[in-house]
Amino acid sequence: MDEAQKEPDSAFTFNAILTPHRSLSPFGFIVLMAVISLVSFTVGLFFLMLGAWPVFGFFSLDVLLIYYAFKLNYRDGLAYEKVELSRERLRLTKVDPKGKQVSFDFNPYWVKVGLNEEHDGRTIMWLASHGREMVFGHFLSDEERREFVAALGSALTTARTVPG
Repeated sequence: MDEAQKEPDSAFTFNAILTPHRSLSPFGFIVLMAVISLVSFTVGLFFLMLGAWPVFGFFSLDVLLIYYAFKLNYRDGLAYEKVELSRERLRLTKVDPKGKQVSFDFNPYWVKVGLNEEHDGRTIMWLASHGREMVFGHFLSDEERREFVAALGSALTTARTVPG
C-alpha cells in the first residue's frame, strides 16, 4: 500500500494505489520450482526404476500443476485499486489483471468510508454515498485496512474543510 501524498501547490489531494502483496520474488520462484522439479524427478526416477512408471508421470504432473498455480497467482497480483481524492471528487478505480479499468466517482462531501468487523475477525472496507456502496481493498490485510480507513477518513475530513 502506498502512503498518502499531499501536493503542496495544489488543492488538497490524496492518492493511494492498493496492490496485492506477493512475498515470493521471481528469483525465489525459480529456486522453488528448481527444487520441486529436482525432488520430483529424483523420486519419480526411483519409482520408474522399480517398475512403477505411472508414478513418474504423476510427479511430472504435480510439477506442472504447481507451476501453473503460481503463474495464476502472479497474474492475479497484477490487479490493483487506485484511490484519488480531490476537493471535487473521490475516485475509486479498480484495475483487473488484464488491465480493464472500472472507475467509481463519489462526492467527497457526502461519501463515507468505513470498515466492518466480521464475526470471524476479518474486516471489510467500503465507500458509501447516496445508497451506493463499494467494497474495496480485499487483498489488504486487516491491519492495512484499518490504517487505510483512518488515513482516508482523515484526508476526507481535511478535504471537506480546506477553503477553495
